[in-house]
Amino acid sequence: MSSLPSTLLAELRNEIDAGRTVAAALEPIIRKEIINGTFAPGTKLALKDLAERYEAGIIPLREALSRLCASGFVDAVDQKGFRVAEVSLEELADITVTRQEIERLALREGMRRRDLEWEGQVLAAHHRLSQISQCDPLIGPTTINPAWERAHHEFHTTLVAGCPSVWMRRFSAILRDQTARYRHLSVAAPQAQERNVKAEHDAIVAAVMSRDVDLACRLLTEHFATTGKLVLGTLGSPPASTAKRRSAAARETK
Repeated sequence: MSSLPSTLLAELRNEIDAGRTVAAALEPIIRKEIINGTFAPGTKLALKDLAERYEAGIIPLREALSRLCASGFVDAVDQKGFRVAEVSLEELADITVTRQEIERLALREGMRRRDLEWEGQVLAAHHRLSQISQCDPLIGPTTINPAWERAHHEFHTTLVAGCPSVWMRRFSAILRDQTARYRHLSVAAPQAQERNVKAEHDAIVAAVMSRDVDLACRLLTEHFATTGKLVLGTLGSPPASTAKRRSAAARETK
């Protein structure tokens, strides 16, 4: 197994130096590597190999992987260790619809408060994101730029940060991380180059700033759907039960 990229190794060491346990520091690093495809779906996660890659002990690695099992990124296999969770058409459809519903409600609640400080944070997060190229300029158009990924995560986190519900924000974060796995697949879809993600973000922010709640929620819902469609278009059609939920969610935003 190849060595850990220097940027992630530095991040891991900084987290440990800041007082986090090794397991707590390892969890987000391994999650990032699953999201960006370093560890492909279904890959066996051999503890010995991971210990060499992360320069860490077996016990904290096992704890970190157990935590990732709870969040759906890793599966524990009886007597056989751990594997990266598979991706599937049905899971993507389910995640997309659930995220649409939760984040639409969170955004609606946040906008109703008319919090000027939150609106300023949305503008700032959007500005930072708009200055970064989505695709990695050194690799090509089918690889997401890690800096853009971080700014994109911050942008969508900020969009729901105005919601007073702690649980709604918490569930949004879980779904956001799961969606990220599929977003890395979506940029490789044949129609991906025709998509203008920046324009989608611009439109959402414009609606938020004009305090048009219904429009902002509808645009956010469509934004999530577009990512799902890019991947679903290469895999097939969503399950009928999930398609019905998606249709119902879309009607509620109108």
